[in-house]
Amino acid sequence: MVMTAYVIVSYLWLINLLCFTCYGLDKRRAKRGEWRIPERYLYLLVLLGGCLGALFAQYYFRHKIRKWRFLALTYLIIALQFSFLAAWLWHWPLK
Repeated sequence: MVMTAYVIVSYLWLINLLCFTCYGLDKRRAKRGEWRIPERYLYLLVLLGGCLGALFAQYYFRHKIRKWRFLALTYLIIALQFSFLAAWLWHWPLK
């Protein structure tokens, strides 16, 4: 059980760090007029568990905060993730 928790926490740290880094790189590339990271990849990182990294990056880098469609879909993904987590914890409480 402890090993499983360690793996899950490690995964979440890594995916959030990767998500934060990708948002930062995309912002820097946007300023320089270079090739950008496609939004679908940013959505995928959020979907894979990088929601906190995405939220911190959006406000730290002030990136994608004026695009209401992007924000709405990001927040929808996050809300669904937290809903699934709450349902999982409700039905299968940690012991």
